Amino acid sequence: MAARPGGGGRVRFNVGGQAFETTTTTLANAGRDSMLGALLDASWNVPCAGASAGGEDAAAEYFIDRNPACFAVLLDLLRTGSLHVPPHLPEKLLYREALYYGLLDHVRAARWGTFDGDRLRLASSVPGRAPGDGTAVRAAPDGGCCVAHGGAVHVYNWMLDERRPVSLDHSQVNDVAYLDASTLLIAARERLGKCDGGMAAFSAVSGDLRHRFRVQHDRQAKSFTAGALAFDRDSRIFASCKGRLNEYGIGVWDSATGEQADFFYEPPGCALGDADRLQWLDATNALMVATLFPKTDNCSIGLLDFRDKSVAWSWSDAGTAASLEEKRVLHAIAMEDERSVCVINQYDDLGFLDLRNNAGAVRWSSRSKLMNRKAPGEESCYPKLATHGGQLFSSMNDSISVFSGPEHVLTSTLRRSYGGAICDFSIGGDRLFALHNEENVFDVWETPPPPII
Repeated sequence: MAARPGGGGRVRFNVGGQAFETTTTTLANAGRDSMLGALLDASWNVPCAGASAGGEDAAAEYFIDRNPACFAVLLDLLRTGSLHVPPHLPEKLLYREALYYGLLDHVRAARWGTFDGDRLRLASSVPGRAPGDGTAVRAAPDGGCCVAHGGAVHVYNWMLDERRPVSLDHSQVNDVAYLDASTLLIAARERLGKCDGGMAAFSAVSGDLRHRFRVQHDRQAKSFTAGALAFDRDSRIFASCKGRLNEYGIGVWDSATGEQADFFYEPPGCALGDADRLQWLDATNALMVATLFPKTDNCSIGLLDFRDKSVAWSWSDAGTAASLEEKRVLHAIAMEDERSVCVINQYDDLGFLDLRNNAGAVRWSSRSKLMNRKAPGEESCYPKLATHGGQLFSSMNDSISVFSGPEHVLTSTLRRSYGGAICDFSIGGDRLFALHNEENVFDVWETPPPPII
């Protein structure tokens, strides 16, 4: 039986015919859930050489029939905390070996650091699968992503290997979101006479259907078109819904059971079923619903309180005097402090609405004269907004601007040399993904890990 290496003792490995020697202290850095960390567990026994013949000071030796070059990189990672990959060693091979040893999380943590919009660097660009029809890109919690194209969703793990795609058989994808790292929610448009569309959960690993979410009105199941998606901290799922008989509103489902939990019917003058953007506000305990141009002529934003089915706060540009330079709200996001909503118009101007004032107007902050870099003849995409870690992000044409501090001062600009305008971007898993429209490619931006001192 294998002798359990003592605390601080030496351990020898023969990996693919190459000898390595380390200490139990280094192996402990791998964690008990890893293969190497398990060697320190008295209940984990494998045959090994050494120890019994050489006494207490002899090093235990284990033979592992794997790639020695990758093992050297992983062992150095455990020793130093930093990842140094030789130029001749393919990263995908290293990731495969790290998975075998249970060190994939260590490699991922060393591969990029904690997200900081002002320190992002372009890590890679991944060509898309369908030209010119990218709908959305969504970041996964584990650093992977998915890209919606027409009636399909292409899924990538954190190593950017493509998994089996999800195909909806010609139904148009309206929105997609990660319920967790292994589950995708897809909202789709209902086709006339087909009774399809709606919302369903799929495996992000295999692409298999897990559950179709139903909508009931007067205790009868109805087909519907699902639009924007959102979640709250209690794992409720929200989706904007459009039925055939003016059954418009916001549907609510329990993510654990998959059953419909509620439905907020569209009140007069409030286009909930056409909502482009949903966002749950934890502190306010309300759902922000934004219906934006060009889906509707008039833009509206509201906070829905599901406890008493009321609209707790609302704003609309209906009735605003028209002008030659009329500003249309194209995207909106509630700021992280939940005191205001940031909006952006067709001129790439940022504006802010005070959530503490139910009768306030947009406070615009013009910056288009300095920031607009659209090349002649270049196709435009509507700008998008995101927040993360106290920073505000805004896409415009072929770049993403980063704003920091309470005054939202421009601090960084992310831009690459080709791909055309950015039609969508998403932040998650300590990465930023930007989807380009013309070349149908998405970029991956990462924060370099801090230096090891």
